Amino acid sequence: MFSERTNWKLTRNRLTEALDEARASGTRVLDLTISNPTRAGLRYDEAKILASLASSQAMDYDPQPKGLPIARAAVADYYRSAHRIADLDPERLILTTSTSEGYSFVFRLLCNPGDEILVPKPSYPLFEFLADLQDVKLIPYPLIYDHGWQMDFHSLQKAVTKRTRAIVVVHPNNPTGSYVQSQERDALNSFCQEHELAIIADEVFLDYALDGIRRQSFVANQDVLTFTLSGVSKISALPQMKVAWIATSGPSAEVEAAMGRLEVIADTFLSMNAPIQWATPALLGQRESIQRQLLDRVGSNLAELDRQLAAQKTCQRLSVEGGWYAVLRVPVTQSDEDLAVALLKQKSVLVHPGHFYDFPNDGFLVLSLIGGEEEFARGIGRVVGLFSL
Repeated sequence: MFSERTNWKLTRNRLTEALDEARASGTRVLDLTISNPTRAGLRYDEAKILASLASSQAMDYDPQPKGLPIARAAVADYYRSAHRIADLDPERLILTTSTSEGYSFVFRLLCNPGDEILVPKPSYPLFEFLADLQDVKLIPYPLIYDHGWQMDFHSLQKAVTKRTRAIVVVHPNNPTGSYVQSQERDALNSFCQEHELAIIADEVFLDYALDGIRRQSFVANQDVLTFTLSGVSKISALPQMKVAWIATSGPSAEVEAAMGRLEVIADTFLSMNAPIQWATPALLGQRESIQRQLLDRVGSNLAELDRQLAAQKTCQRLSVEGGWYAVLRVPVTQSDEDLAVALLKQKSVLVHPGHFYDFPNDGFLVLSLIGGEEEFARGIGRVVGLFSL
């Protein structure tokens, strides 16, 4: 009755079952996996956000496939003010309800059923579901760790085939927190030119550089056809306000052809809802206050993590440059899933095992850095304490 593309394993994993049992028993769990910024104790300008949704102009139905000009102009202004990209033409933008929808549009644009997309490993598991729904095959390429994360171009050359259509880069990666370095970008462009591939750049965490140094957006990439995805979910920490986009750049002839097809795809699925589009300038305007709070929170929790790790020798934090997460390397005494379940049952702490993010080996835990400082400190103490027994 059902399609093979939705033939997923839908049973709950052991960690989810253990979490349900802990909560059912009334146990207070210290959550070191929190990813929802609206529940992280941030201070939002609620009045301004809600007022932005009440524009009377939203009563007019103006179906524009790329999105309303006022919303696209606000996105272009964000890149101009936050990333010094002054020449982004709003006509090169397609608004979507989420980056997931953006991926779907680009996968449909580039791929026939069975075509291949190169994706980084480790990375977050969303790609697998998106690829299944679009009948696309994902081919992983490794990020390797040697005093920092690096793209493995030797493995990329071995992974590419005649059916490869694009390579995904996450800038910075989730969960490794590693940006694509400038020399890697040059090598990536050469690789894509050699194999006639497009770049799909996921930049949802771009603004969250932990050293305060602005990284260059792929929106400015002109060497190969590039689709840059982002949105207010992370930029303004408003995942419930569905504003995202695809920015297309590269050689002009390829960009024009891509935009024509993307416009038809967007028109087929109808435009974003009007209140959100009219609110987009105000929602993007929230980013400065929210990003300051989040960067302070991430910096504080990262410092606390390092402080506690300095007092022991069994666990190590891997290098992180940006984003909201940290990767902890731990002794391999059991599988990462067994370890995460043990931490939950014995210490009432919730962490993500590395295999959730396709780490190739056991010995890795992924921690969110946006939770409250007190809860984070207590949770890390319990994690480190488990290895002191």
